[in-house]
Amino acid sequence: MIRALLALDGALVRGALSLVLAAEDDITVVAELDRRDALAPAVRAGRPDVAVVDLELVAGADAAAHCPLLVLADRRRARHLHRILRPGRTVGILGRDVAPQRVVDGIRRLARRESLVDAEVVLAALSRDSPLTSREVEILDLTASGAPVVEVAGVLGLAPGTVRNHLGRIARKAGARTRVEAVRVAREAGWI
Repeated sequence: MIRALLALDGALVRGALSLVLAAEDDITVVAELDRRDALAPAVRAGRPDVAVVDLELVAGADAAAHCPLLVLADRRRARHLHRILRPGRTVGILGRDVAPQRVVDGIRRLARRESLVDAEVVLAALSRDSPLTSREVEILDLTASGAPVVEVAGVLGLAPGTVRNHLGRIARKAGARTRVEAVRVAREAGWI
């Protein structure tokens, strides 16, 4: 039996995929979550064979370092794929809009330690030009999710002043006057 963990944003998508997987004889869902901070405890507790995750929930987090990842990525935000690629890690990458059966097949392949890649998602990741550094993207992603400066600093192991300095540089690069405007500009440009 393949033990799968679902870390997906959106209760409807997560619930629908859980129902699809429940109909499979060889797959069981051991945990469902929608928060990045819940990923590490769920991986430790559920000991999944494969974690099906949204790119936004796993990017920058090493919570599932010892678990094969099936990453579902929005092509417009695929630029962040580099954050989950690590030597020795088994990873599958699919678009968020794939048919459920492709996810089922992907889980089985990853359980056998075979990688799989959606070429369109990878091409989208390579074609996005952004003036932001990977650290600035991490900071802006957390800021966009509503995290205050102190929380962003804690998650990334930085001083709050360092986070504020990064946010200032991000705003200048985006041509924005505020953090909220910088998030909007970055989203529209596909930087985050």
